[in-house]
Amino acid sequence: MIQRCLTIAIAATAGIVAAAATASGSEQTYPSRPITIVVPFPAGGPADVVARIIAERMRLSLGQPIIIENVSGAGGTPGVGRVVRAAPDGYTLSLGDQTSHVSSSAIFPVHYDVLKDLEPVALLPSEPEMLVGKNSIPASNLKELIAWLKANPDRALAALPGAFGSGGHLCSLDFQKMTGTRFGFVPYRGGAPALQDFVAGHVDLMFAAASAVLPYVRSGQIRAYGISSKSRWAAAPEIPMLAESGVPLYFSLWRGLWAPRGTPKDVVAKLNAAVAEALADSEVAKRFAALGLELPPPEERAPEALRTYHREQAEKWWPIIKAADIRPQ
Repeated sequence: MIQRCLTIAIAATAGIVAAAATASGSEQTYPSRPITIVVPFPAGGPADVVARIIAERMRLSLGQPIIIENVSGAGGTPGVGRVVRAAPDGYTLSLGDQTSHVSSSAIFPVHYDVLKDLEPVALLPSEPEMLVGKNSIPASNLKELIAWLKANPDRALAALPGAFGSGGHLCSLDFQKMTGTRFGFVPYRGGAPALQDFVAGHVDLMFAAASAVLPYVRSGQIRAYGISSKSRWAAAPEIPMLAESGVPLYFSLWRGLWAPRGTPKDVVAKLNAAVAEALADSEVAKRFAALGLELPPPEERAPEALRTYHREQAEKWWPIIKAADIRPQ
């Protein structure tokens, strides 16, 4: 009887060990099911486009489908919060930018620390902002636009992709300060609805992701007044820099990929490697180049590079946003 009980106990122990080994093995086979990337803006916007291009190539490296989930509103905070609350297992990721991962935390009441509650995965392609206007504005270049705005204070309305505190809003505030002009703002949930209203002629101006508005500039539907870069933009070198007309406004619309805090380092490393492979793919590079997006240099593609850059951007913009008393609208 004692021998039988001992045999049962040994068998049970072996079963527990086997189960633990199986669980450990399943963890090592990450990913074993689809991954979700939460984009905190509407579908069709610049961040969404980047997410879909990256996800398509990462799928090949990781061997699992990658689902894009758009959770928009409130400057991207609901989408970021969704990932912060997700299990730290590498199956729910956050892709965002200056608006969602910096500005919004200084404007909206959030229940997370965007610098502490996310694990950086990788920096993603960036681009400048472009100042564009509808064709009915009687100004063919930036100097004429500034003169028209000064002659008509508070008459013009500017669309804000991603609402208050977005890259477009910060550029607009800088522009007003540098030029002594005044115009109103119309906030939108994201770049896609803002651009739709703008192209339809319902608003006059917009600082927007250059890649998003370039097709409409090329088709003659809207007019470009300048780029917020320090050199001519490779995708459209015919469009002058704002600085060339006396407005030294420089702004880079950067993007990144994060996982929830506590995600295992080996999982983060695997995700980072998948992003690196995507950025190194010649076809992916061509697609980004066609949009005018600039890839981060190889030395800036590690998770720590995003952590450092993210913190620098927060430390730079949070005091400016709070000093400007930007509030949710």
